[in-house]
Amino acid sequence: MFDIRKIQEKTIYEVVQSESGEETAQKIVYGETGRAKEETDAEWVNGSMRRLEEEFDEAKAKEIRMKCHCTYGMDEKIALVKELVANSSNMEELANQKKAKEAGLSCKDGILYLQFDFCTCPMLAKVERVNTLSWCHCTAGYSAELFEKAFDCKVKINLQKSIKHGDDRCLIQIIPQGKIW
Repeated sequence: MFDIRKIQEKTIYEVVQSESGEETAQKIVYGETGRAKEETDAEWVNGSMRRLEEEFDEAKAKEIRMKCHCTYGMDEKIALVKELVANSSNMEELANQKKAKEAGLSCKDGILYLQFDFCTCPMLAKVERVNTLSWCHCTAGYSAELFEKAFDCKVKINLQKSIKHGDDRCLIQIIPQGKIW
């Protein structure tokens, strides 16, 4: 069995190190004194995001977290979205397909949305609530990579709701920045 905490620590460490150096990465992931290693997962998630937000402005913290996403099931999801694109001629048609609805996709006013009625992040399984949305930006990063590969263009991602931040669902807005059809 894999240790999701160690995977997350390593990922965040590497991304922060590439952005700001080893000392900053050490401080964010393990705390000033290294005591964060002793924290529960819930304490560490909220503590590491607090340290990240103290070190970087909101935009940079979001950018860092979006780079920290996992790739679990990515290939299968890209294949599904590519299939949905091939079987449609616009966003409404894409989102109205049975497989799209089953995957949590919907469309309103030509804008694509991805919705989850549960938190998909394995690291947050034992975390009741996150104090800020910073942790959840990894899911936004995952979604960005997924839809950019499937649509073969850049996408703008807006994390609009998060269950672990107190909302009734997770909701991500996906806006392609290029032509799909």
